[in-house]
Amino acid sequence: MKRKTIRNHKDFLTTLGDYRVNSYNIVVKAKKAKIPSDARYGLFAPKKTFKLATDRNRAKRMLRDWIAFNEDLMLPELDYIFVARGPILTRRRDPGRKEMGFLLKNIAKLYDKNAKKAE
Repeated sequence: MKRKTIRNHKDFLTTLGDYRVNSYNIVVKAKKAKIPSDARYGLFAPKKTFKLATDRNRAKRMLRDWIAFNEDLMLPELDYIFVARGPILTRRRDPGRKEMGFLLKNIAKLYDKNAKKAE
Protein backbone atom coordinates (compact mmCIF):
# COMPACT_ATOMS: atom_id res chain seq x y z
CA MET A 1 0.00 0.00 0.00
CA LYS A 2 1.49 3.32 -1.06
CA ARG A 3 0.87 5.97 1.58
CA LYS A 4 -0.05 9.54 0.83
CA THR A 5 2.06 12.37 2.19
CA ILE A 6 1.06 14.92 4.80
CA ARG A 7 0.91 18.34 3.19
CA ASN A 8 -0.90 20.52 5.73
CA HIS A 9 1.18 22.21 8.45
CA LYS A 10 -1.31 21.50 11.26
CA ASP A 11 -1.16 17.77 10.49
CA PHE A 12 2.58 17.80 11.33
CA LEU A 13 1.90 18.94 14.89
CA THR A 14 2.06 16.29 17.59
CA THR A 15 1.02 16.20 21.23
CA LEU A 16 2.53 14.69 24.36
CA GLY A 17 0.36 11.57 24.02
CA ASP A 18 1.75 10.69 20.59
CA TYR A 19 4.47 8.11 20.01
CA ARG A 20 8.08 9.17 19.49
CA VAL A 21 11.40 7.38 19.08
CA ASN A 22 14.79 8.95 18.47
CA SER A 23 18.04 7.91 16.91
CA TYR A 24 21.20 9.71 15.96
CA ASN A 25 19.95 10.37 12.40
CA ILE A 26 16.16 10.42 12.63
CA VAL A 27 13.26 11.25 14.91
CA VAL A 28 10.09 9.25 14.20
CA LYS A 29 6.78 10.51 15.53
CA ALA A 30 3.46 8.73 15.12
CA LYS A 31 -0.10 9.63 15.92
CA LYS A 32 -3.54 8.22 15.25
CA ALA A 33 -4.60 8.81 11.67
CA LYS A 34 -7.61 11.05 11.11
CA ILE A 35 -8.97 8.48 8.67
CA PRO A 36 -7.64 5.02 9.66
CA SER A 37 -7.96 3.62 6.15
CA ASP A 38 -6.00 6.59 4.75
CA ALA A 39 -2.80 6.74 6.83
CA ARG A 40 -0.08 9.16 5.68
CA TYR A 41 3.49 10.14 6.37
CA GLY A 42 5.38 13.43 6.40
CA LEU A 43 9.03 14.32 5.95
CA PHE A 44 10.72 17.21 7.72
CA ALA A 45 14.25 18.43 7.07
CA PRO A 46 14.61 21.72 8.99
CA LYS A 47 16.32 24.67 7.37
CA LYS A 48 18.04 25.37 10.68
CA THR A 49 19.82 22.00 10.45
CA PHE A 50 20.30 21.81 6.67
CA LYS A 51 21.26 25.26 5.40
CA LEU A 52 21.47 24.26 1.74
CA ALA A 53 18.41 23.16 -0.23
CA THR A 54 20.45 20.38 -1.82
CA ASP A 55 21.15 18.95 1.63
CA ARG A 56 17.48 19.15 2.63
CA ASN A 57 16.47 17.41 -0.59
CA ARG A 58 19.10 14.70 -0.13
CA ALA A 59 17.96 14.06 3.44
CA LYS A 60 14.35 13.69 2.27
CA ARG A 61 15.37 11.39 -0.60
CA MET A 62 17.21 9.16 1.86
CA LEU A 63 14.20 9.09 4.18
CA ARG A 64 11.89 8.15 1.30
CA ASP A 65 14.19 5.27 0.33
CA TRP A 66 14.36 3.98 3.89
CA ILE A 67 10.58 4.32 4.31
CA ALA A 68 9.85 2.46 1.06
CA PHE A 69 12.14 -0.38 2.16
CA ASN A 70 10.39 -0.70 5.57
CA GLU A 71 6.84 0.21 4.59
CA ASP A 72 5.48 -3.16 5.71
CA LEU A 73 6.49 -2.28 9.31
CA MET A 74 4.33 0.85 9.35
CA LEU A 75 1.01 0.39 11.14
CA PRO A 76 -2.00 1.22 8.94
CA GLU A 77 -3.82 3.16 11.68
CA LEU A 78 -0.98 5.64 12.37
CA ASP A 79 0.28 8.74 10.60
CA TYR A 80 4.09 9.01 10.72
CA ILE A 81 6.29 12.10 10.78
CA PHE A 82 9.99 11.65 10.05
CA VAL A 83 12.41 14.39 11.11
CA ALA A 84 15.91 14.27 9.63
CA ARG A 85 18.90 15.18 11.77
CA GLY A 86 22.23 16.51 10.49
CA PRO A 87 24.26 13.27 10.54
CA ILE A 88 21.84 11.63 8.10
CA LEU A 89 23.88 13.05 5.21
CA THR A 90 26.85 10.83 6.12
CA ARG A 91 24.73 7.68 6.57
CA ARG A 92 24.92 4.84 4.04
CA ARG A 93 21.84 3.19 2.54
CA ASP A 94 21.84 -0.27 4.18
CA PRO A 95 22.59 0.83 7.77
CA GLY A 96 19.97 3.55 7.38
CA ARG A 97 17.38 1.04 6.28
CA LYS A 98 18.14 -1.13 9.31
CA GLU A 99 17.94 1.88 11.61
CA MET A 100 14.55 2.88 10.15
CA GLY A 101 13.26 -0.68 10.61
CA PHE A 102 14.39 -0.66 14.24
CA LEU A 103 12.62 2.66 14.90
CA LEU A 104 9.38 1.53 13.24
CA LYS A 105 9.39 -1.69 15.29
CA ASN A 106 9.79 0.39 18.45
CA ILE A 107 6.83 2.58 17.48
CA ALA A 108 4.76 -0.61 16.97
CA LYS A 109 5.80 -1.86 20.42
CA LEU A 110 4.80 1.44 22.04
CA TYR A 111 1.47 1.36 20.22
CA ASP A 112 0.76 -2.24 21.30
CA LYS A 113 1.75 -1.47 24.87
CA ASN A 114 -0.57 1.52 24.95
CA ALA A 115 -3.42 -0.46 23.35
CA LYS A 116 -3.12 -3.15 26.04
CA LYS A 117 -3.27 -0.48 28.77
CA ALA A 118 -6.47 0.92 27.28
CA GLU A 119 -8.21 -2.47 27.47
